[in-house]
Amino acid sequence: MSLKAVLAFVLLFLLTACAETRVEFLGGKSSVLSDYRGKWLLINYWASWCKPCIEEIPELNHLNANADIQVIGYNFDRLSGEALSAEAEKLHINFPLMLSAPGPLFEQARPQALPATMLIDPNGEFKTWLMGPQTQSLIKSKISQYRS
Repeated sequence: MSLKAVLAFVLLFLLTACAETRVEFLGGKSSVLSDYRGKWLLINYWASWCKPCIEEIPELNHLNANADIQVIGYNFDRLSGEALSAEAEKLHINFPLMLSAPGPLFEQARPQALPATMLIDPNGEFKTWLMGPQTQSLIKSKISQYRS
């Protein structure tokens, strides 16, 4: 194999390895994780049968209104299309909903209990799982621990 061919192969490999996974959302939008750099990212696993999940939705909606926080939801039951849209409308979810499991993006397994929220720092690094129902103050407190 010629040196040019080897260099071309290495360059192609590096470009492919650096390519980010595109994330699809309800409504047809998509993004890459680097789109959220500079913000704290909360990825919340929820289900309509989970009472604590439903109770924390208003808290997550309020957090999502902060300029430095982005909330993204993922339906634990893997709903999509009209079924997911109907649930989101019924529960007044005002943050984007991912269509594919977010855990693998951060080398995290699917949670075994709900609600469960992944906390990702502004550099795109997974920090921790927040298990159980969350409030704005609990999440802001956890974020401030990582800012120190």
